[in-house]
Amino acid sequence: MTIDIMLPFYGDVFLMKTAVRSVIAQLDTDWRLTVVDDSRAEGIEEWIDTLQEPRIRYFRNPENLGITRNFQRCVDLAEYDRVVIMGCDDVMLPNYLHTVRAALREYPGVGMVQPGVEVIDSGGNRSTSLVDVTKRKLYTPKFTGRRVMGGEELANSVLRGNWLYFPSICWRADAIKAAGFRSGLEVVLDLALVIDLLEAGEDMVIDETVCFQYRRHAISESSLQAFNGRRFTEERNYFLDVADRMDALGWHHAAKTARSHMSSRLHALTMLPAVLRKGNHVGGRVLGRHVFGPSKRTSD
Repeated sequence: MTIDIMLPFYGDVFLMKTAVRSVIAQLDTDWRLTVVDDSRAEGIEEWIDTLQEPRIRYFRNPENLGITRNFQRCVDLAEYDRVVIMGCDDVMLPNYLHTVRAALREYPGVGMVQPGVEVIDSGGNRSTSLVDVTKRKLYTPKFTGRRVMGGEELANSVLRGNWLYFPSICWRADAIKAAGFRSGLEVVLDLALVIDLLEAGEDMVIDETVCFQYRRHAISESSLQAFNGRRFTEERNYFLDVADRMDALGWHHAAKTARSHMSSRLHALTMLPAVLRKGNHVGGRVLGRHVFGPSKRTSD
């Protein structure tokens, strides 16, 4: 069973090359890699040609599509039964495909497989950021080996705090093609896809075997200074919309969790002091309203 690995590229060329090499280094050799270039970098196709690797395809978008549309193009280009949408700065450890395939042998019809992930920083060193420590300690389910989650149990878990690492997930292609990415979302498009699949009745296998490195970049000083809070507006509006859908399914516990969106509020709270120190009072007001204000839809 060949696994489609889709690589939407839009960032650092060096890190993209590292990602590609990590796929080539897989112990399980039954894969196909597709690089979908949404950048304006030069020489990518020529570099891929030098690899002389027939399992790699390259497509360059004629116009910039942006994150959501380029991810959707990756889904549309997938042809095999299983697909991974890998981050262009992430790293597959050599046992990634072996780990995923073992989970699929035990649960052949499952919609999603989330293997174990190690978080690294921009230099490739293990990261101990507050975000990832919180994910691991507070939100990630406690289990040994491998287990299946789905329905309201998993919906409530990821709405409480999204502990998933989207680029490491292996998806059943027909399920992800049927759902697609919700237009208009950039920050929570990964969470939204998982929730959509859970609503459609899909389950997820989670496996503790670490086989993937997710790269977490530090927030730059300039980003803090320019921060305007749009990401949290998108998060709040999404959580309130999905709460109504959870109630319609009878998943009232998950609906309550979504309406409170406590992890999103806490994330905004951790950013508030640094944004204010940079003199960004507009961003500070947006963050403060998200942390302490009522749960209602806005258009900040």
